[in-house]
Amino acid sequence: MANEMDFEKPVLELRTKIADLKEYNEKSDVDLSKEIEKLEHRLRKLEDDIYSNMSAWDKFQVARHPERPTTFDYIQLLFEDFFELHGDRYFGDDPAIIGGIATYHGMPVTVIGHQRGKDTKDNLYRNFGMPHPEGFRKSLRLMKQANKFGRPIICFIDTKGAYPGRAAEERGQSEAIARNLYEMSDFEVPIISIVIGEGGSGGALALGLGNQIFMLENAVFSVISPEGAAAILWKDAGMAKKAAESMRITANDLFDLEITDGIIPEVLGGAHQNVQEQARLIDETLAKSIRTLTSFTKEQLIEQRYTKFKKIGSFEQI
Repeated sequence: MANEMDFEKPVLELRTKIADLKEYNEKSDVDLSKEIEKLEHRLRKLEDDIYSNMSAWDKFQVARHPERPTTFDYIQLLFEDFFELHGDRYFGDDPAIIGGIATYHGMPVTVIGHQRGKDTKDNLYRNFGMPHPEGFRKSLRLMKQANKFGRPIICFIDTKGAYPGRAAEERGQSEAIARNLYEMSDFEVPIISIVIGEGGSGGALALGLGNQIFMLENAVFSVISPEGAAAILWKDAGMAKKAAESMRITANDLFDLEITDGIIPEVLGGAHQNVQEQARLIDETLAKSIRTLTSFTKEQLIEQRYTKFKKIGSFEQI
């Protein structure tokens, strides 16, 4: 089956068997309802066992699932009157980041997020969700506009990382990311960041300096991909699974380290199984966060954001 992951194979095989039996049951005079019911019960137990015991590598695979909902999918389900804005006013527009103005439960907000493609053609157009400098400068332009007009900023993070190509470096990739971090630290409006898939390196950080950061249950957040870490540590990208386990990149890991503020549950099997339900689960957390942060004064928002990032990390004195 296309897009299947190794740990999912028993579930997918059983689902196929049940579907075949249901089709045969409808076309024949033989009643297989009891057998189908037993298999469905077995399937539910198998799903619970597999999806509740996923390794870091398993979750990394789910985070990169090609059918996983994108920023635009969630914008359509969570917001109203979305009006997309384009361009950085310096070089051009970057389709790897989308952003604009919308209303959320009647409140004007600015929404920004990485955007992966849905197929090969779309992925090439959006550079597989890896922004160039103009993407980060576009996002900063929209955030400055939001800060000027007092609109909360909501960022969706889903990227393998900032594009490392020559053209991106020539146009100031590192400076663009650093500029976002510098400017975001001093904004007087609430900033909420949600990691919906893969949060990779500086490309993720450029939209991640939020007052509150949340991760979907199967999302990952790391300074480098497991394949990249394995290539550096063991000179073997095939050791990616081992790297993923040691890097502490899962939502549970980041929450335990007090880097993120909460974990948003995912529907069984991953967000791609039921996008509408997943949007509802995000909405519950987002609405609560908005209510909390809009009660802060401008000074409190800046101080809370500063304190949050200042206390991240630990050291041991010898």
